[in-house]
Amino acid sequence: MRTSDAGGAEPSRDVGPPGGAGPAATASAEWVITEAVVAAVAAHAASTVAGVVRLEPGLLGLVGSVSRSARQHSKGLDPAPTEGVRVTFNQTSRAPQDRRRVWLEVDVVTSAQDQAAAVGHAVQRTLTRAVTAATGLAVDGVTVSILDVDLAGTGGR
Repeated sequence: MRTSDAGGAEPSRDVGPPGGAGPAATASAEWVITEAVVAAVAAHAASTVAGVVRLEPGLLGLVGSVSRSARQHSKGLDPAPTEGVRVTFNQTSRAPQDRRRVWLEVDVVTSAQDQAAAVGHAVQRTLTRAVTAATGLAVDGVTVSILDVDLAGTGGR
């Protein structure tokens, strides 16, 4: 099930055994990747792209972040940053291989020293590679919203 704040311990719709063989292939192994895990991988990857000054959470992201952080801190955990990233698992198909597909949305502030469109394309490529490498999930698409240009930011990482 999906969580509204993209950060709980509840499982996402991506469930299956390692190796992508599908849930029916083995009854003894199952893995669950939550939206928060995918968002943390994507947030880290986006922050490493040259020209990205920071990720912007937006109002909905701030509310989700506060509740997720409160839950994590009450358990004594330090949550990985996920602000500015939204993850949607494929829910149109019941086929196991389709449930391992995600769509990412990321909100960034870019440096005035870099061309915004080029930074956006670099973020798309980087997130697609990073999420697939870290989770094994197929990324159907990445929407990059450039919310601001930081005139003082260098964007160099």
